Amino acid sequence: MSAEHTHDEHAAEHEGMTKKKIWQVFFYLLGITAVEFFIALYMIPKGLIGHGIGNFAYIALTLVKAFYIVAYFMHLKFEKFALKTGITVSLIFIIYFIVLMLIEGSYQFVQMN
Repeated sequence: MSAEHTHDEHAAEHEGMTKKKIWQVFFYLLGITAVEFFIALYMIPKGLIGHGIGNFAYIALTLVKAFYIVAYFMHLKFEKFALKTGITVSLIFIIYFIVLMLIEGSYQFVQMN
C-alpha cells in the first residue's frame, strides 16, 4: 500500500506538464525573446539605453529563459530538492572557476619590470 501511495505522489508531481503548461512556457519564452529583440533593434540604436544596460538586460533575460527551459522542458522543477541543490551548486562553481580563469589568464599580458 505504501509503494502505491508513493507512486501516486510521484505521478501527481509530473502531472504539471500538460499541453496548456507547455504552451504557456513557450509564450513566456517568446515574450522574453521579443523584449530582447526590442532592446537590440529599437532601444539601443535610438539611444534610449546604453550598451552596458542593454548587455545587462540581455544577460538577465537570458538567465530567465534558461531557468524556464531547465525547469519545465528538462523537468528539473519536478525533481527532489537535493538534486536541484546539487546541480545549482555545481553550476555556481563552474561559473566561478570560469571567471577566475579569465581573471588569472589576463595576467599573462602583464609586463614584469
